[in-house]
Amino acid sequence: MNILYYDCFSGISGDMNLAAMIRLGVNPNDLRRELSKLGLDDEFRLTTARDSRNGIVGTRVDVALTHPERQVHRHLRDIEAVIGNSTLDEPVRLTALRIFRKLAEAEAKVHGTEIRKIHFHEVGAVDAMVDIVGAAVCYHSLQVDQVWSSPVELGGGFVRCAHGRLPVPAPATLEILTEIPTTRGAVRQETTTPTGAAILATLVDRFTDSPRMTVEKTVYGIGHRENDLPNVLRVQLARAETASSSWTLESARLLQCNIDDMTPEMLGVVMNLLLEKGAQDVHFTSIMMKKNRPAVSVSVLCAAADEDRFKKLLFKHTSTLGIKSYPLEKTILETAFEQLETPLGPVTLKHALMDGKIVRSKPELEDCKALAERHGMSLGEVYYRIGKSRN
Repeated sequence: MNILYYDCFSGISGDMNLAAMIRLGVNPNDLRRELSKLGLDDEFRLTTARDSRNGIVGTRVDVALTHPERQVHRHLRDIEAVIGNSTLDEPVRLTALRIFRKLAEAEAKVHGTEIRKIHFHEVGAVDAMVDIVGAAVCYHSLQVDQVWSSPVELGGGFVRCAHGRLPVPAPATLEILTEIPTTRGAVRQETTTPTGAAILATLVDRFTDSPRMTVEKTVYGIGHRENDLPNVLRVQLARAETASSSWTLESARLLQCNIDDMTPEMLGVVMNLLLEKGAQDVHFTSIMMKKNRPAVSVSVLCAAADEDRFKKLLFKHTSTLGIKSYPLEKTILETAFEQLETPLGPVTLKHALMDGKIVRSKPELEDCKALAERHGMSLGEVYYRIGKSRN
């Protein structure tokens, strides 16, 4: 099994990722030719150069804006239109749209608005489009079986952006990396950007700091900062034992505690809080405890790296005095997203894939809710009309 491994000891940004991919062997002229399919050649110029940080030699990428004073900041629908109307191969288009959707969902949640209403700033700029579409082009050109990554260093301090001065990690970066192992504080600067985070969150199949693999090639993408920590992204091509390409295995934890002295209203609040904090699943089971007391077994599924965090939340927000923890592996099907135009308006379809084939699809709930509100319909009628338009 061919592995692309991201060693993010100094974080990741969109331009560092492109630089590493070129260093791995992606031809920069081929990359420019693919990016030309977006129809934005008059807005930017992509250049590459040999550079080094702390004695480590690699490749640096610069995206120079042709008219920086007239830079266009696009909404998600504008970005989807540019990518959707391009002549890029369909797998590249779908991957790029998945990365942008990660960004849009995070920005919308952070700013308390709907995904369709979010107005991108840095994310909607041309250089971000180049970074994200370029990442999709490079990923598919390398034809690896899986992408792995180390925990991601986030940095520290503060960063200035279109919304003002924000703490590092930026809120959008944290939102994107929910359930993903991270480290922070290695330097007092931003080391992982929202764009870099979205690329990892979309492409990586497995996060591990102890990969069992045979490395065949190691390269470095050079960043644009001078830090005490080398501002580089280390990427490796490697071989590992063959595993199924139909699904991904993730280490997880099942936490359980039994409650017999909290009201249903209080438990409902606990469930909402755990889900908001990033639990993968929360469910309640009715049980009988000692002295014939009706009770509830609270079950929380979380990433292995988040076990301690969710134990603290359970101890703080429930009356339990003990929590059971079970290590397990989650088997997850690959997913892909497609933009579907319907008589009611655009809706995103989520596909479940096995062996590269779609086994089932469903419209995204939030899109359907928005269409139901817009047209004064029931949610069931919206689902029916979307299904009818697909036949």
